[in-house]
Amino acid sequence: MSGDRNDIEELRGTLRRFLAARAPMAQVRRVIETGQGYDPGTWAMMSDQLGLTGLPFPEELGGAGASWQELAVVLEELGRALLPSPYLATVVLAGTAISASGDLVARKALLPGIAAGQTTAAVAILEDDGHWDADRIRLWAVRTRDGYRLDGHKTFVLDGHTADLVIVAARTERGVSLFAVDGDGPGLRRTALRTLDQTRPQARLEFAGVPGRLVGAEAGAEPVVAKTFDLALVAVAAEALGGAERCLEMSLAYAKERIAFGRPIGAFQAIKHKLADLYLELEFARSAVEQATLAAARDSQDLPLLASLAAAHCAQTYALIATENIHIHGGIGFTWEHDAHLFFKRATSTQSLFGDATFHRERIAAQLLGDGAD
Repeated sequence: MSGDRNDIEELRGTLRRFLAARAPMAQVRRVIETGQGYDPGTWAMMSDQLGLTGLPFPEELGGAGASWQELAVVLEELGRALLPSPYLATVVLAGTAISASGDLVARKALLPGIAAGQTTAAVAILEDDGHWDADRIRLWAVRTRDGYRLDGHKTFVLDGHTADLVIVAARTERGVSLFAVDGDGPGLRRTALRTLDQTRPQARLEFAGVPGRLVGAEAGAEPVVAKTFDLALVAVAAEALGGAERCLEMSLAYAKERIAFGRPIGAFQAIKHKLADLYLELEFARSAVEQATLAAARDSQDLPLLASLAAAHCAQTYALIATENIHIHGGIGFTWEHDAHLFFKRATSTQSLFGDATFHRERIAAQLLGDGAD
Protein backbone atom coordinates (compact mmCIF):
# COMPACT_ATOMS: atom_id res chain seq x y z
CA MET A 1 0.00 0.00 0.00
CA SER A 2 1.20 3.48 -0.80
CA GLY A 3 0.31 5.42 2.33
CA ASP A 4 -1.52 7.93 0.10
CA ARG A 5 -4.10 9.98 2.01
CA ASN A 6 -6.93 8.93 -0.31
CA ASP A 7 -6.04 5.26 0.06
CA ILE A 8 -5.90 5.62 3.83
CA GLU A 9 -9.31 7.27 4.02
CA GLU A 10 -10.75 4.61 1.71
CA LEU A 11 -9.39 1.98 4.10
CA ARG A 12 -10.98 3.81 7.02
CA GLY A 13 -14.37 4.00 5.30
CA THR A 14 -14.31 0.35 4.28
CA LEU A 15 -13.39 -0.80 7.75
CA ARG A 16 -15.94 1.45 9.47
CA ARG A 17 -18.73 0.07 7.28
CA PHE A 18 -17.56 -3.49 7.91
CA LEU A 19 -17.49 -3.01 11.68
CA ALA A 20 -20.88 -1.32 11.71
CA ALA A 21 -22.34 -4.37 9.97
CA ARG A 22 -20.39 -7.14 11.71
CA ALA A 23 -19.66 -5.70 15.13
CA PRO A 24 -22.45 -3.48 16.45
CA MET A 25 -22.46 -3.10 20.22
CA ALA A 26 -25.07 -5.85 20.58
CA GLN A 27 -22.60 -8.25 18.94
CA VAL A 28 -19.76 -6.96 21.15
CA ARG A 29 -21.85 -7.88 24.19
CA ARG A 30 -22.57 -11.34 22.81
CA VAL A 31 -18.86 -11.99 22.22
CA ILE A 32 -18.05 -10.89 25.78
CA GLU A 33 -20.52 -13.43 27.13
CA THR A 34 -18.91 -16.35 25.25
CA GLY A 35 -15.60 -15.99 27.13
CA GLN A 36 -13.67 -16.87 23.96
CA GLY A 37 -12.48 -13.29 23.51
CA TYR A 38 -13.44 -12.86 19.85
CA ASP A 39 -15.83 -14.02 17.13
CA PRO A 40 -14.05 -16.47 14.77
CA GLY A 41 -16.40 -15.58 11.90
CA THR A 42 -15.59 -11.87 12.11
CA TRP A 43 -11.89 -12.66 12.49
CA ALA A 44 -11.99 -14.80 9.33
CA MET A 45 -13.65 -11.99 7.39
CA MET A 46 -11.09 -9.49 8.67
CA SER A 47 -8.33 -11.67 7.24
CA ASP A 48 -9.92 -13.23 4.17
CA GLN A 49 -12.00 -10.33 2.84
CA LEU A 50 -10.16 -7.27 4.14
CA GLY A 51 -6.62 -8.59 4.49
CA LEU A 52 -6.17 -6.84 7.83
CA THR A 53 -4.10 -9.56 9.49
CA GLY A 54 -1.49 -9.39 6.75
CA LEU A 55 -1.42 -5.62 6.48
CA PRO A 56 2.06 -4.82 7.91
CA PHE A 57 3.96 -7.91 6.71
CA PRO A 58 6.06 -8.24 3.53
CA GLU A 59 4.36 -9.46 0.40
CA GLU A 60 6.71 -12.45 0.14
CA LEU A 61 5.34 -13.64 3.50
CA GLY A 62 1.70 -13.24 2.50
CA GLY A 63 1.26 -9.66 3.66
CA ALA A 64 0.41 -6.35 2.02
CA GLY A 65 3.59 -4.47 2.85
CA ALA A 66 1.67 -1.57 4.36
CA SER A 67 3.15 1.03 6.69
CA TRP A 68 2.21 2.06 10.20
CA GLN A 69 0.06 4.84 8.77
CA GLU A 70 -2.38 2.24 7.48
CA LEU A 71 -2.03 0.05 10.54
CA ALA A 72 -2.84 2.99 12.85
CA VAL A 73 -6.08 3.59 10.97
CA VAL A 74 -7.09 -0.03 11.50
CA LEU A 75 -6.32 0.15 15.21
CA GLU A 76 -8.19 3.43 15.56
CA GLU A 77 -11.31 1.94 13.94
CA LEU A 78 -11.09 -1.24 16.03
CA GLY A 79 -10.88 0.91 19.15
CA ARG A 80 -13.79 3.01 17.98
CA ALA A 81 -15.92 -0.12 17.52
CA LEU A 82 -14.62 -1.66 20.78
CA LEU A 83 -14.22 -4.89 18.85
CA PRO A 84 -13.02 -7.84 20.95
CA SER A 85 -10.33 -9.41 18.78
CA PRO A 86 -6.77 -10.76 19.03
CA TYR A 87 -5.54 -8.17 16.51
CA LEU A 88 -3.35 -6.23 18.94
CA ALA A 89 -1.83 -9.39 20.42
CA THR A 90 -1.41 -11.23 17.13
CA VAL A 91 -0.53 -8.68 14.47
CA VAL A 92 1.08 -5.92 16.51
CA LEU A 93 2.77 -7.68 19.44
CA ALA A 94 3.63 -11.14 18.10
CA GLY A 95 4.10 -9.90 14.53
CA THR A 96 6.52 -7.21 15.66
CA ALA A 97 8.48 -9.54 17.95
CA ILE A 98 8.96 -12.14 15.23
CA SER A 99 9.81 -9.55 12.57
CA ALA A 100 12.26 -7.68 14.81
CA SER A 101 14.03 -10.87 15.91
CA GLY A 102 16.02 -11.01 12.69
CA ASP A 103 15.38 -14.76 12.53
CA LEU A 104 14.67 -15.48 8.86
CA VAL A 105 13.69 -19.09 9.55
CA ALA A 106 11.18 -18.07 12.22
CA ARG A 107 9.81 -15.29 10.02
CA LYS A 108 9.16 -17.70 7.14
CA ALA A 109 7.71 -20.35 9.47
CA LEU A 110 5.45 -18.15 11.62
CA LEU A 111 4.48 -14.94 9.84
CA PRO A 112 2.55 -16.42 6.87
CA GLY A 113 0.08 -18.10 9.24
CA ILE A 114 -0.44 -14.82 11.11
CA ALA A 115 -0.75 -12.86 7.87
CA ALA A 116 -3.39 -15.29 6.58
CA GLY A 117 -5.40 -15.09 9.79
CA GLN A 118 -4.92 -18.81 10.37
CA THR A 119 -2.76 -18.34 13.47
CA THR A 120 -3.64 -16.23 16.47
CA ALA A 121 -0.71 -15.32 18.67
CA ALA A 122 0.22 -13.75 21.97
CA VAL A 123 3.38 -12.32 23.53
CA ALA A 124 4.23 -13.38 27.08
CA ILE A 125 6.64 -10.92 28.66
CA LEU A 126 5.12 -9.77 31.95
CA GLU A 127 5.42 -11.57 35.25
CA ASP A 128 3.94 -10.72 38.63
CA ASP A 129 5.32 -7.17 38.86
CA GLY A 130 3.82 -6.20 35.50
CA HIS A 131 7.03 -4.66 34.07
CA TRP A 132 8.36 -5.03 30.52
CA ASP A 133 11.94 -4.61 31.76
CA ALA A 134 13.92 -7.64 30.55
CA ASP A 135 16.01 -7.59 33.74
CA ARG A 136 12.92 -8.63 35.72
CA ILE A 137 12.23 -11.80 33.74
CA ARG A 138 12.51 -14.94 35.87
CA LEU A 139 10.97 -17.64 33.67
CA TRP A 140 13.77 -20.08 32.81
CA ALA A 141 14.60 -21.89 29.61
CA VAL A 142 16.97 -24.85 29.79
CA ARG A 143 18.62 -26.28 26.71
CA THR A 144 18.00 -29.96 25.97
CA ARG A 145 18.89 -32.32 23.16
CA ASP A 146 15.62 -31.46 21.42
CA GLY A 147 15.64 -27.71 21.95
CA TYR A 148 14.57 -25.87 25.11
CA ARG A 149 12.27 -26.50 28.07
CA LEU A 150 10.54 -23.58 29.80
CA ASP A 151 9.61 -23.41 33.49
CA GLY A 152 7.88 -20.58 35.34
CA HIS A 153 4.89 -18.38 34.69
CA LYS A 154 3.71 -15.28 32.84
CA THR A 155 0.69 -13.13 33.55
CA PHE A 156 -1.40 -10.34 31.98
CA VAL A 157 -0.92 -12.04 28.60
CA LEU A 158 -3.30 -10.45 26.09
CA ASP A 159 -5.47 -13.15 24.46
CA GLY A 160 -3.16 -15.74 26.00
CA HIS A 161 -5.96 -18.19 26.83
CA THR A 162 -6.86 -18.79 23.16
CA ALA A 163 -3.68 -18.06 21.18
CA ASP A 164 -2.43 -20.76 18.83
CA LEU A 165 1.13 -19.48 19.23
CA VAL A 166 2.85 -17.79 22.17
CA ILE A 167 6.09 -15.82 21.88
CA VAL A 168 7.72 -16.07 25.30
CA ALA A 169 10.58 -14.10 26.84
CA ALA A 170 12.64 -16.40 29.07
CA ARG A 171 16.05 -16.35 30.71
CA THR A 172 18.80 -18.77 29.70
CA GLU A 173 22.32 -19.05 31.10
CA ARG A 174 23.42 -16.54 28.45
CA GLY A 175 20.61 -14.02 28.89
CA VAL A 176 17.02 -13.19 27.99
CA SER A 177 15.83 -14.89 24.81
CA LEU A 178 12.61 -15.35 22.84
CA PHE A 179 10.90 -18.67 22.26
CA ALA A 180 7.95 -19.85 20.20
CA VAL A 181 5.59 -22.12 22.13
CA ASP A 182 2.51 -23.92 20.85
CA GLY A 183 -0.63 -22.68 22.57
CA ASP A 184 -1.75 -26.25 23.26
CA GLY A 185 1.75 -27.54 23.97
CA PRO A 186 2.39 -30.13 26.70
CA GLY A 187 3.02 -28.69 30.15
CA LEU A 188 1.37 -25.33 29.39
CA ARG A 189 -1.53 -24.35 31.62
CA ARG A 190 -3.57 -21.30 30.62
CA THR A 191 -6.05 -19.53 32.87
CA ALA A 192 -8.22 -16.60 31.80
CA LEU A 193 -8.08 -13.71 34.27
CA ARG A 194 -10.99 -11.67 35.55
CA THR A 195 -10.46 -8.18 34.15
CA LEU A 196 -12.25 -4.86 34.29
CA ASP A 197 -12.31 -4.60 30.51
CA GLN A 198 -14.14 -7.66 29.25
CA THR A 199 -13.46 -6.72 25.62
CA ARG A 200 -9.72 -7.31 26.09
CA PRO A 201 -9.08 -10.71 27.72
CA GLN A 202 -5.87 -11.51 29.56
CA ALA A 203 -4.47 -14.77 30.90
CA ARG A 204 -1.95 -16.32 33.25
CA LEU A 205 0.31 -18.92 31.65
CA GLU A 206 2.13 -21.55 33.70
CA PHE A 207 5.03 -23.44 32.14
CA ALA A 208 6.11 -26.86 33.40
CA GLY A 209 8.78 -28.21 31.07
CA VAL A 210 7.08 -26.68 28.03
CA PRO A 211 8.96 -27.24 24.73
CA GLY A 212 10.10 -23.98 23.14
CA ARG A 213 11.80 -23.09 19.85
CA LEU A 214 14.38 -20.31 19.94
CA VAL A 215 13.39 -17.19 17.99
CA GLY A 216 16.34 -14.99 17.10
CA ALA A 217 19.72 -15.17 18.80
CA GLU A 218 20.08 -16.53 22.31
CA ALA A 219 20.38 -13.60 24.74
CA GLY A 220 19.17 -11.30 21.96
CA ALA A 221 15.67 -10.56 23.22
CA GLU A 222 16.15 -7.18 24.90
CA PRO A 223 16.13 -4.94 21.79
CA VAL A 224 13.27 -6.97 20.33
CA VAL A 225 11.20 -6.55 23.50
CA ALA A 226 11.98 -2.82 23.52
CA LYS A 227 10.86 -2.41 19.90
CA THR A 228 7.70 -4.41 20.51
CA PHE A 229 6.90 -2.29 23.56
CA ASP A 230 7.26 0.99 21.65
CA LEU A 231 4.99 -0.15 18.83
CA ALA A 232 2.48 -1.50 21.34
CA LEU A 233 2.28 2.00 22.80
CA VAL A 234 1.55 3.49 19.38
CA ALA A 235 -1.12 0.85 18.84
CA VAL A 236 -2.98 1.45 22.09
CA ALA A 237 -2.74 5.22 21.57
CA ALA A 238 -4.46 4.80 18.21
CA GLU A 239 -7.10 2.54 19.75
CA ALA A 240 -7.68 5.07 22.52
CA LEU A 241 -8.10 7.86 20.00
CA GLY A 242 -10.80 5.88 18.20
CA GLY A 243 -12.61 5.06 21.42
CA ALA A 244 -12.45 8.66 22.65
CA GLU A 245 -13.83 9.93 19.36
CA ARG A 246 -16.74 7.50 19.59
CA CYS A 247 -17.51 8.60 23.16
CA LEU A 248 -17.54 12.27 22.14
CA GLU A 249 -19.89 11.48 19.26
CA MET A 250 -22.20 9.68 21.70
CA SER A 251 -22.17 12.73 23.98
CA LEU A 252 -22.89 15.14 21.13
CA ALA A 253 -25.77 13.04 19.84
CA TYR A 254 -27.35 12.76 23.28
CA ALA A 255 -26.91 16.48 23.97
CA LYS A 256 -28.91 17.24 20.83
CA GLU A 257 -31.77 14.83 21.55
CA ARG A 258 -32.18 15.00 25.34
CA ILE A 259 -34.76 17.63 26.26
CA ALA A 260 -34.71 19.39 29.65
CA PHE A 261 -36.81 22.43 30.54
CA GLY A 262 -38.07 22.50 26.99
CA ARG A 263 -34.65 22.67 25.36
CA PRO A 264 -31.98 20.19 24.24
CA ILE A 265 -29.36 19.95 26.99
CA GLY A 266 -26.74 20.87 24.41
CA ALA A 267 -28.21 24.36 24.38
CA PHE A 268 -27.08 24.96 27.97
CA GLN A 269 -23.79 26.74 28.39
CA ALA A 270 -22.32 24.23 30.84
CA ILE A 271 -22.76 21.37 28.35
CA LYS A 272 -21.54 23.50 25.44
CA HIS A 273 -18.33 24.40 27.22
CA LYS A 274 -17.75 20.83 28.37
CA LEU A 275 -18.14 19.48 24.86
CA ALA A 276 -15.86 22.15 23.43
CA ASP A 277 -13.17 21.32 25.97
CA LEU A 278 -13.46 17.61 25.19
CA TYR A 279 -13.14 18.31 21.47
CA LEU A 280 -9.90 20.20 22.05
CA GLU A 281 -8.50 17.34 24.14
CA LEU A 282 -9.43 14.91 21.37
CA GLU A 283 -7.61 16.95 18.75
CA PHE A 284 -4.50 17.15 20.92
CA ALA A 285 -4.62 13.36 21.19
CA ARG A 286 -5.01 13.05 17.43
CA SER A 287 -1.86 15.09 16.90
CA ALA A 288 0.05 12.89 19.35
CA VAL A 289 -1.04 9.75 17.51
CA GLU A 290 -0.11 11.22 14.14
CA GLN A 291 3.40 12.08 15.30
CA ALA A 292 3.94 8.67 16.94
CA THR A 293 2.58 6.88 13.88
CA LEU A 294 4.90 8.80 11.59
CA ALA A 295 7.86 7.90 13.83
CA ALA A 296 6.83 4.23 13.70
CA ALA A 297 6.46 4.32 9.91
CA ARG A 298 9.94 5.85 9.55
CA ASP A 299 11.50 3.76 12.31
CA SER A 300 12.68 7.03 13.80
CA GLN A 301 15.06 7.24 16.75
CA ASP A 302 12.40 9.44 18.38
CA LEU A 303 9.94 6.55 18.50
CA PRO A 304 10.39 5.73 22.24
CA LEU A 305 9.79 9.37 23.17
CA LEU A 306 6.79 9.92 20.89
CA ALA A 307 5.29 6.51 21.68
CA SER A 308 5.28 7.20 25.42
CA LEU A 309 3.94 10.71 24.87
CA ALA A 310 1.07 9.42 22.71
CA ALA A 311 0.27 6.51 25.02
CA ALA A 312 0.14 8.64 28.16
CA HIS A 313 -1.81 11.52 26.65
CA CYS A 314 -4.28 9.42 24.68
CA ALA A 315 -5.04 7.11 27.61
CA GLN A 316 -5.79 10.10 29.84
CA THR A 317 -7.87 11.78 27.15
CA TYR A 318 -9.85 8.60 26.56
CA ALA A 319 -10.52 8.24 30.30
CA LEU A 320 -11.63 11.88 30.55
CA ILE A 321 -14.01 11.73 27.58
CA ALA A 322 -15.41 8.32 28.57
CA THR A 323 -16.12 9.63 32.06
CA GLU A 324 -17.76 12.83 30.81
CA ASN A 325 -19.80 10.77 28.35
CA ILE A 326 -21.40 9.02 31.33
CA HIS A 327 -21.97 12.33 33.12
CA ILE A 328 -23.59 13.95 30.09
CA HIS A 329 -25.93 10.99 29.71
CA GLY A 330 -26.94 11.32 33.34
CA GLY A 331 -28.75 8.44 35.02
CA ILE A 332 -29.02 6.28 31.91
CA GLY A 333 -25.26 6.49 31.39
CA PHE A 334 -24.67 4.53 34.60
CA THR A 335 -26.82 1.55 33.58
CA TRP A 336 -25.62 -1.82 32.33
CA GLU A 337 -27.92 -1.54 29.31
CA HIS A 338 -26.16 1.58 28.02
CA ASP A 339 -22.87 1.15 26.16
CA ALA A 340 -21.08 4.02 27.91
CA HIS A 341 -19.71 1.79 30.68
CA LEU A 342 -18.04 -0.55 28.19
CA PHE A 343 -16.01 2.34 26.78
CA PHE A 344 -15.28 3.60 30.29
CA LYS A 345 -13.87 0.20 31.26
CA ARG A 346 -11.70 0.03 28.15
CA ALA A 347 -10.47 3.58 28.82
CA THR A 348 -9.68 2.83 32.44
CA SER A 349 -7.77 -0.35 31.67
CA THR A 350 -5.87 1.37 28.85
CA GLN A 351 -4.36 3.77 31.38
CA SER A 352 -2.30 0.97 32.91
CA LEU A 353 -2.04 -1.57 30.08
CA PHE A 354 1.54 -0.71 29.12
CA GLY A 355 2.50 1.56 31.99
CA ASP A 356 0.61 4.41 33.63
CA ALA A 357 1.06 8.13 33.02
CA THR A 358 3.70 8.48 35.75
CA PHE A 359 5.81 5.73 34.17
CA HIS A 360 5.61 7.37 30.75
CA ARG A 361 6.41 10.84 32.05
CA GLU A 362 9.54 9.44 33.69
CA ARG A 363 10.42 7.66 30.47
CA ILE A 364 9.89 10.86 28.47
CA ALA A 365 12.08 12.81 30.89
CA ALA A 366 14.84 10.21 30.57
CA GLN A 367 14.66 10.45 26.77
CA LEU A 368 14.79 14.24 26.83
CA LEU A 369 17.58 14.52 29.39
CA GLY A 370 19.70 11.70 28.03
CA ASP A 371 21.43 8.84 29.79
CA GLY A 372 24.13 11.05 31.22
CA ALA A 373 21.76 13.43 33.00
CA ASP A 374 21.60 13.55 36.78
